[in-house]
Amino acid sequence: MDHPKIPLAGVIGSPIAHSRSPQIHGHWLKKYGIKGFYIPMDVAPDNLDRVIRTLPQAGFVGVNVTIPHKEKVLEIADLITDRAALIGASNTLIFRKDGKIHADNTDGYGFMKNLESAGSNWQPGDGPAALLGAGGAARAVIAALLDAGVPEILISNRTRVRADALQEEFGKRLHVFDWVQAGNMMDDAKLVVNTTSLGMMGKQPLRVPLDGLRPGTLVTDLVYAPLKTRLLEVAEEMGCHTVDGLGMLLHQAVPGFERWFGTRPEVDRATRAAALA
Repeated sequence: MDHPKIPLAGVIGSPIAHSRSPQIHGHWLKKYGIKGFYIPMDVAPDNLDRVIRTLPQAGFVGVNVTIPHKEKVLEIADLITDRAALIGASNTLIFRKDGKIHADNTDGYGFMKNLESAGSNWQPGDGPAALLGAGGAARAVIAALLDAGVPEILISNRTRVRADALQEEFGKRLHVFDWVQAGNMMDDAKLVVNTTSLGMMGKQPLRVPLDGLRPGTLVTDLVYAPLKTRLLEVAEEMGCHTVDGLGMLLHQAVPGFERWFGTRPEVDRATRAAALA
């Protein structure tokens, strides 16, 4: 009797125990009655190449990739999407039937979908976006915002040279502010985004003056532990629209799940509850 192969997917990082992705994908597999599994895998950098090349032989159809491997996997992939190449990182690998490894980046997609679901009236063309941070997450957000038509991005990072490097790469719609001037970016911003880990549980607080926030500005924090960071609390008090970072995690998972398991999942309240369980 010939048994069909059970499709396997997972998330690779180091460390990985904190990841909520297994809860999200596990919820969808159960909801849609798919006989598959999604597994967290703690893989050291030295083993990354060997592990990724071996997984398809064990029935894996793809994996998510997180810190510290998102840049390195581009060297392993056979095919790279334009957006992954532009961002310089991949969070989603698809193991194709022809044996090729296909790298994509869905972080920017997840970020924009999360903003759309916020229910505010914000439109990309409304005015400048103010961005805190210049790491990998910032790259994905910048690429998505420029693609959506945001006229100008004001960016500040604790180490200015990293923000300057992004300006050089992404062009003159980016304007760099010194970290001590980061609060001044918010005066004219229609969207404010924290892409740093500042304010996350166990990390330093975000100590940027927030008195420049204006009522009606859309404010989002990529940090989702805690769900309501101090940035979002203050923004709410000042009459801003706010959106937490969990939605980005949920929405970025959608394209990968669809490619691996053949069903496009829905992000709803039950998905959020599964991620927070």
